[in-house]
Amino acid sequence: MAENVDTNRLPVLRPSDTPAAERRARVAQCGLTVMAKAPRPGSVKTRLSPPLSSHRAAALNICFLRDTTENLAGIAGAAGVISYTPVGDEALFEGLLPDGFALLPQRGNGFGERLLAAAEDVLACGYGSVCLIDSDSPTVPRAAYEQAVEELARPGDRIVLGPAADGGYYLIGLKQAYATLFERIHWSTDTVAADTRERAREAGLELIELPLWYDVDDGPTLDLLTAELAGSAPGFATVPGYPAPHTRDFLLVQPTIPRAE
Repeated sequence: MAENVDTNRLPVLRPSDTPAAERRARVAQCGLTVMAKAPRPGSVKTRLSPPLSSHRAAALNICFLRDTTENLAGIAGAAGVISYTPVGDEALFEGLLPDGFALLPQRGNGFGERLLAAAEDVLACGYGSVCLIDSDSPTVPRAAYEQAVEELARPGDRIVLGPAADGGYYLIGLKQAYATLFERIHWSTDTVAADTRERAREAGLELIELPLWYDVDDGPTLDLLTAELAGSAPGFATVPGYPAPHTRDFLLVQPTIPRAE
C-alpha cells in the first residue's frame, strides 16, 4: 500500500516504490487525477480576489475540490487521485477528500511539464489510463467523466478531451503519456484545446470529445456558476451539470459574498 505523510492519513502515491502487485491490481482502472494547489489563502483562486477576499476565495476553492472529488468518487473502473502542489502542504487536504483518494506530488516547472509528469506518474503507479482534470469546474456532468473512463477502457489507443468554453479544456485522458500533447501549446490562452487537437492529429491519435463545459477563474465565470446553481443552465449545456452542493451552499445559502478590502 502507498506510504502515508506523517501529518495526515491520506495515502501518497510513490511511482518508483509501487510494488508490482499493486500495479497489476490497478491495470484495469483509470486514475481520475485532479490537478490541485493546496487551498492556502493568497495562493488559490487569485483571479477571484477581488471580488472575493483571499480567505473567501480559498474557501470557495475548497468547495470546488470537495464537489469535484465527490462527483468522481465511485465511478466504475476508476480511482481518485489528487496531483498536488506544493510538497509540504499535504495536511491541507486532510478531511476534504472522499475515501479511496490518494495524493501524488506534482513535479516539473511549466504547466505542460506538470501535466505530462502527472500522466507519467499515474501510469507508472499501474493505472491503465489517466484523466487529468482541472479543479476549477465543479459542475462538470458526471456523465462526462463516466464517458471518459468508458472510452479509455475500450481496446486501442485514443485521447479523450473535455473542451472548455474559454478555449481550454477541463479534462484530457490518455493511455500513454504522449509528450507531444503538451508541447507547442499556448497555455492560458483560448487556443489550448485547438492546439491539443492539432498535436493529436499530428500524432495520428484518435480523439474523442466530451461535452463542452466551463471553468471558473474570474468574475464573469463566477456569475455563470452562480446562475447555473440557481437553476439557469449555461446556454451551451447539452446535459445537466453536477449539482455541486458544497459550492451551491457557499454561493447561494450564505447571505453575502464579501468584497475584498
